[in-house]
This record gives sequence, C-alpha cells and structure tokens, in this order.
Amino acid sequence: MEIFTLLETLEDILERSKGVPFSTKCVVDKDEVLEIIKEVRLKLPDELKQAKWVKEERQRILDEAQREADSIVKEAENRIISMIDEHEITRKAYEKKAEIIETANEMSREISKGTKDYADNILAGLEVALEDALKIVQNNRKELQ
Repeated sequence: MEIFTLLETLEDILERSKGVPFSTKCVVDKDEVLEIIKEVRLKLPDELKQAKWVKEERQRILDEAQREADSIVKEAENRIISMIDEHEITRKAYEKKAEIIETANEMSREISKGTKDYADNILAGLEVALEDALKIVQNNRKELQ
C-alpha cells in the first residue's frame, strides 16, 4: 500500500530530524512533510475506490447467488411437473423440491453471509488504516504547529 509507504517516510523524517534542546520537539523540512501529506491525500481516493469495488463485488455475488437459487428452484419445479403423473414419483419429487429449495436457500444465505463478512473485514481494515493514517497526520500537524 503506497499510503503506508508514505506514512513510513513521514516517520523516517521525524526520526532523523534534529531535536530541539530540552524538549521533545524537532525541526523538520516543512516542504518535504507537506509534499508527503499531499501525496497521501492523492492516494486516499484509490483506497476509497477499492472499498467501492468491494461493495459492488459483494452486490454482484449476492445477485449471482440469487439467480443461481432461482435457477435451482425453477429446475426443481420443472422436474416435479414432468413427474406429476406417477404418485410415488410425485411424492419423491415434492421431497426433492423442498430439499433443493432448502439447499439453494442455505447456499444463498452462506454466500450472502460470506460476502458480507468479507466486505466488512475489508472495510474494517481500511477504516483502521485510514484512522491510523489520520492520527499520524494529525499528530504530525500538531508537532509542526
């Protein structure tokens, strides 16, 4: 992640900066630090685009799972209609239909939950990274002031 590289560069600048005697303050090249902060700002939209992609991908997977579930249900219904003439086969078909529908619904729930968990994990990681980056930038600005 380029943002993390830029943040590490900021840390390096602060670590190698000259300290002000009798304080925890240090002297840094203002232009250099501001340039890195500007680059961080330019890189943030990419991270946000990535989060948007995750959200869209989640929706695509959910839609695909729903289409697959609908297809499975329709296939089960078609099988039942073709077997309706025979009582035993009809009874078994109804049982199979219920099983297929339950399996399809379970698969849909699992895919949906997995997608939501994946998106949530990605977004949570991104949120933590952005919060950390913001804290570092805020701390650096405080020190600069």
